[in-house]
Amino acid sequence: MIKKLLPLAFIGLAVAGVLLVGAMGLNWYYNGNKPDQPIAFNHNLHIEKVGLECTHCHRYTDKSPQAGIPSVSICMGCHESAAIDRPEVKKLRAFWERKEPIAWNKVHIQPWHVRFTHKRHIKAGIECTHCHGEVKAMTTVRKVRTLEMGWCVSCHREKNAPTDCLNCHK
Repeated sequence: MIKKLLPLAFIGLAVAGVLLVGAMGLNWYYNGNKPDQPIAFNHNLHIEKVGLECTHCHRYTDKSPQAGIPSVSICMGCHESAAIDRPEVKKLRAFWERKEPIAWNKVHIQPWHVRFTHKRHIKAGIECTHCHGEVKAMTTVRKVRTLEMGWCVSCHREKNAPTDCLNCHK
């Protein structure tokens, strides 16, 4: 009797494991990948409605390893006169008046030993959306890809890019 129940118990544990991993993945996707920001910046509004390109604010994507976080002065280029009555723009103006940079919380964090460069990927023709998703549709930017090593290596293999360890690791 026990020998007959053993395979069923194993299947039950396997199904429970799959459900647990799936639930953890969904929790990460919906909750664990969009940190709170000091100013609620709506990418959808700025890209779709205003018509700004990613590079208007993230100026170093094709020149540097980092894409760059926009300075308060870039924001104030428009918000000196645009939407000045909105609560989030009032927060922005407060940073400007205090001559204080905005302490944005990183959404995409790579481990210390990973050497990633936006510049190389942009020059290779990789669209921002490939790694960052459809940011233009987001009101709050969130991480949509794990950006873990296996995901990156798969992409490198698909595109015949180098997979030597020293290309990405210090």
